[in-house]
Amino acid sequence: MSDSPIVIETGSNPPDSCVIWLHGLGADGHDFEPMVPELKLKPELNIRFIFPHAPMIPVTINQGFVMRAWYDIKSDRIASEPDEAGIRQSAALVDQIIEEQIAAGIAADRIVLAGFSQGGAIVLQAGLRQTKSLAGIMALSTYLPLAEKLADEKTEANQDIPIFLVHGAIDQVIPIDLAYSTRGQLEKAGYAPEWREYEHMPHSVSLDEINHISDWLGKVLRN
Repeated sequence: MSDSPIVIETGSNPPDSCVIWLHGLGADGHDFEPMVPELKLKPELNIRFIFPHAPMIPVTINQGFVMRAWYDIKSDRIASEPDEAGIRQSAALVDQIIEEQIAAGIAADRIVLAGFSQGGAIVLQAGLRQTKSLAGIMALSTYLPLAEKLADEKTEANQDIPIFLVHGAIDQVIPIDLAYSTRGQLEKAGYAPEWREYEHMPHSVSLDEINHISDWLGKVLRN
């Protein structure tokens, strides 16, 4: 099984922007690969989508079974007892991909970090601490990890970064109250997340959300 990221390029010209998209617990980089055509992006958007695979690690909440995870989860209270070392290690992997894309010719301010669930937690962790200004952060059905350390660790470079924060009202994996808390924590730290809540959506992605993701990407990556 290869750990090389899935790479998809859209548009008719060489990519001038990049979306680094992280999957959730137990999935892999193929999880959101089918969404690219569903976004129906404008042909003038020349985007390189990168879907990395999380490492294989034992996950405490799942009886220690080894699976793809960006960090360990130790209890049902997802935000409690954080695996700080794992979170920081995965954020460093994101930083590495950012540097690789910059070296490949994509400007930092044309790079979007996106993630679902655990992946969303990692892109919030990485993006708000990134020293180069990025195009945006797309945080889907997720929460802010290590929130108590954000004030000391956030960077001026991304203080005004666009953040697309969305959640399903009937999410039973990451409760909506945790998403409300995340929105409040981000606002307290001086960010202005664009918030969307989907009334009948569980821990998944809805058609309305796909349309809103497409619109948001078109906005932040507009030439």
